[in-house]
Amino acid sequence: RVLVIEEEEEEEETMEGDEMIEEIYTNGMEEKQSKPIISSEQLDVEAYASLYSGRTKISRLLFIADRCGNQTMELEALRMAYDEIKKGENTQLFREVVQKIDGRLGPSYVMDQSWADSVDRRAEIRKDKLENELNAYKTNLIKESIRMGYNDFGDFFYAHGSLQDAFKNYSRTRDYCTTPKHIIQMCLNTILVGIEMGQFTHVINSVTKAEQSPDLVDPVIIAKLRCASGLACLENKKYKHAARKFLEITPDLANNYTDVIAPQDVATYGGLCALASFDRTELKNKVIDNLNFRNFLELVPEVREIINDFYSSHYASCLEYLNNLKANLLLDIHLHDHIETLYNQIRHKALIQYTLPFVSVDLNMMAGAFKTSVAGLEKELEALITDNQIQARIDSHNKILYARHADQRNATFQRVLKMGNDFDRDVKAMLLRANLLKHEYNVRGGRKF
Repeated sequence: RVLVIEEEEEEEETMEGDEMIEEIYTNGMEEKQSKPIISSEQLDVEAYASLYSGRTKISRLLFIADRCGNQTMELEALRMAYDEIKKGENTQLFREVVQKIDGRLGPSYVMDQSWADSVDRRAEIRKDKLENELNAYKTNLIKESIRMGYNDFGDFFYAHGSLQDAFKNYSRTRDYCTTPKHIIQMCLNTILVGIEMGQFTHVINSVTKAEQSPDLVDPVIIAKLRCASGLACLENKKYKHAARKFLEITPDLANNYTDVIAPQDVATYGGLCALASFDRTELKNKVIDNLNFRNFLELVPEVREIINDFYSSHYASCLEYLNNLKANLLLDIHLHDHIETLYNQIRHKALIQYTLPFVSVDLNMMAGAFKTSVAGLEKELEALITDNQIQARIDSHNKILYARHADQRNATFQRVLKMGNDFDRDVKAMLLRANLLKHEYNVRGGRKF
């Protein structure tokens, strides 16, 4: 940051003041240049995929293959998705992946028709068996058996990729739950399928119902519900609520929810949402000083450095970290749609925070601090001033931003006058009431029949 002294004060400035300005300038820019910036390395698909399990692992790999724009990375993701699908029973997804590979991975990754046919045959036999068992349970009217039957059907459809049918069967167990634990399990199942389908309204409803359970004491389940709630808020662009949910997650989560989210994601999602929506005090109290969240941040040093740089006003370093991470974050299945919005909000908050303490700011030096052009910076500041986020005006000729500080003298007078008027009104009201009581001039309510 650079404090630009106005002309009237410039003559009175001492050498000591000049040294102080230089120190501010150095702290804002040059000091951080000696710190190594993490390079924008290509995403390690294998390491990334190892963080997840189940269907989300396959979904994330296919998302990377569709979006990466790099043939080597695409084929690596498709190869891993192929191998992962063959561990399960989703033949429809297997056919789709084989079609995407299109023979580019050699004879080992082509359509295995015999495997698909055998899985489909076993699926038909399994489905008939489950239907017969469920019908028998309904005939006997045993609630617990019926619940288990619907639950097994939900597991069956989920394994075969029929998410709508899985959701319906998991939801049907609700009428046959006999304990709060059953309700929680039903909610966790519908949350899992709801996230996979992208139906976050169902996710929010299930989280709310689970949180109302009196048996909700398991810290792992509580952490899972907060993850689901955070993802739903993120999807609905409620970034502040999302940040709060992710920041409330305890280390008990560990690797217990890898079929939905990894601990590294908690740090990334929570950190970026907090930067975009929290003020400076909240960032310090709820993020930097949050011991639980610090454990997650240690897993993603880049995000930790971004937050610390932002709070320390090292904006050039902070924005460079963000820029280096952008390509990989755009390959995240939940975050990709929000990156531009989050990045813009973080940058705007940095610009506002930079200008806030000063009477005037030299745009040339500020542009240097933000590693941008003066013309580009001026346009950004104009937009923030128009949006009333920065109280200032720009001297476009001299390239100086002047803050508009309120007339403190006039504001104080207005506040004193208002307090006096309020006091006068309250005293008159008390005197009126005292006189009414003194002369016993009061109205009593009539009897009610």
